Amino acid sequence: MKKIDIKFRDPNEVMKLSKLGSFHQSKLSFLRSFIREFKDWKYKRNLFNLNKHGYGTAVYSFSKNKRTYSLICFAQHIDSNDRSDRVIATKWDAAFVLHDGIPSKKDLIRLKKNVPKQEVGRLSYKELTLSRANKSVRIFKHVVDSLSAGKQPNKELLNKVGYLYRTTAVYGSGKFGLADRFRIKDRKEINGPFRLEMMLVYLVRQFTFDQVNHIAKFKNPKNAVKLDSDIARNLGIGNSTGLGMAPFIVNHPTLLHSWIYSREKALKDIRSIESVDFKKLQVFKDCLAKSKTNISYWSTESEYQKNKINSLKVDLIKFEEYLKNQTFIKTKYLWNVIYLWSKENLGDECLEYIISMMMEPYDEIINPLVHNMSADEDKYFTIPAHKKVSNLKLILENSYKSILEIDFEKKDSNCNFWFISKNKEEPRIANRFKENGAELEQPLAIARDIKKLYQKVIKTKQQKTIAQFLSENDDVRHVVRRAFIVEKFPYSEIQDNTIDVSLVPIDMLRLKLSFFGAAKFDPRSNKWLRINMYQGAPLSNEMKNSNDTWVYGLLN
Repeated sequence: MKKIDIKFRDPNEVMKLSKLGSFHQSKLSFLRSFIREFKDWKYKRNLFNLNKHGYGTAVYSFSKNKRTYSLICFAQHIDSNDRSDRVIATKWDAAFVLHDGIPSKKDLIRLKKNVPKQEVGRLSYKELTLSRANKSVRIFKHVVDSLSAGKQPNKELLNKVGYLYRTTAVYGSGKFGLADRFRIKDRKEINGPFRLEMMLVYLVRQFTFDQVNHIAKFKNPKNAVKLDSDIARNLGIGNSTGLGMAPFIVNHPTLLHSWIYSREKALKDIRSIESVDFKKLQVFKDCLAKSKTNISYWSTESEYQKNKINSLKVDLIKFEEYLKNQTFIKTKYLWNVIYLWSKENLGDECLEYIISMMMEPYDEIINPLVHNMSADEDKYFTIPAHKKVSNLKLILENSYKSILEIDFEKKDSNCNFWFISKNKEEPRIANRFKENGAELEQPLAIARDIKKLYQKVIKTKQQKTIAQFLSENDDVRHVVRRAFIVEKFPYSEIQDNTIDVSLVPIDMLRLKLSFFGAAKFDPRSNKWLRINMYQGAPLSNEMKNSNDTWVYGLLN
C-alpha cells in the first residue's frame, strides 16, 4: 500500500460550536496530565483540626525536592437557605486556597479571616488559587449516616450523583490578590496548563472523604466504619459552571489554538501510523468496553443533553458491531480506516469520543503535546501595520469562509448581546430585541465584526497599508488583530456566530471543560451546567502506581 499523507482537519469543520460542544475528555486533558506528572510527589495531610460536626481547618500538601504546595480548607456551618451554586452566593460549606509552601500559624490566621469571604476577602502573593464548594446535601448526609451505622453507602445512589461536594468557582492568576502568573510561570513542575487549579480540585476531593469519615466517627465512635476505597475512588468533585467561562475561549485565541492544535496533531499522528501494534488496539478496545458502564451513569434532565447521550449510546453499539465484523489483521493505517468509517457513519458526539479513546495507547505522541498547550499571548498581539489591505482581504477570505456568508441584516443573526453583570462583574447574554442594555455590549460578537471588517476591506484600496486602513477604521482594530492571529494559528477562532438566536452557550462551556477533563455534563439550562471531575481517579495513596486509563474504569 502506498504511503498516505494524512492532513490536519479543516478548522472550518473543527471550530463549529456543534463540533466543539461534542468534545470529550482525553489523555490531553489537564486533570489527567496533572495526575501523570504529580504521581511521584509526596502527599501529606499536614493538619486536620475539625470539630465533631466537621467544621474547622485542614491542610494538605504535595512536596518534591524543595517545592511544596499546600491546600488550606476552611469548613463552616451555613443555613440551608444560604447554600447556592449561583455566583452571587456569599456563603459556602467550605472554602479553599492553594498556598505556595507550607503555611505558618500567622498565614492560617490571616487566611481564616479572608478565604471564607472569597471575592470580598483579600489574599497575598503566597496564595496561588482560590475556590469554594457546597455539599450535595442528600448524598453527604446519606454517606455520613451509613458510615456511622457501620455500613457502606448505597453505590447506585452515589454513582448517579458522583460526588460529595461541588465547586462553584476556581480562581487564579492575580484575582483578589492571588499571585500573578509571572511569579510562577517558569516553574517546570507546573509548566502544563492549569496545573495548580487541577491540584486544588484533586486535594479538595481528598478532604471530602476525610470529612465524612471524621463526622461519622464522632457520630458513632464504636460502630462507624471508613468509606470503602473502591466507593471513594468512584466519587469525584462536582462543579457548577455558568456563562462566566464562555468568553474565555474568545478572549484567548492563541491559547485556544494550542489546545485544539494539540488534539488535532495527536489525531493526525495516530491516523498516520502505518502498522498498528495490536496491543495498542487492545488498549483502545478495553477502554471502549469499560466506558459503556460509565456512560450508563450519565444522567440529566436536559432534553438537549439526553439526545446527545442517547446518540452516543446508539452510535457506540453501531461502532462495536463494525469492529466485531472486521479482522484488521493486515490493515495498513488502521486508525485512519477506523476514523474515516466513524466520520462517515457516526454523529459528532460519538466520533469525538472515539478520537479521545484513540489517544489512550500513545504516551509517546500525547505527552510531548501536553507541554505545548500553553501560549505566550502577548507575543502575537502586535498588528503588522506595514502589510497591505490585500493581505488582510486574503486572510479573511481563506480563514472565515462560513462567517462571511452570514447575513447580519437578519434579526436572528444579530439577536443576542454579551454584557458584564453589575452585581458580580460576570459575563451574561441577553436578547437585544427584548431586553435593555445593548449599549453595554462586550466585543464578543467576533463573527459580526469580522463581516463588518470584510465589508470595509473590499471597499478600500488594496495597496493601502494596515496602518493607513486603521487610521480610518479604528472601530475594527480588535478583529484586524484577530485576523492576523488566525493566519498563524488556524484553530484560534470559533467559526460560528456567538450572537445568533440559535446559539447554545453550553457548547462553549463544554469545549473548555472537556480540556479540563470534565465528564457527566448535566446542563441545567442552555447557560449553565454541572459536571464531575476526577471521578474514578486514583486516591492519594494510589497515584504512584495508577493506571492512566482509570477514567474509563468500571464502576464497582
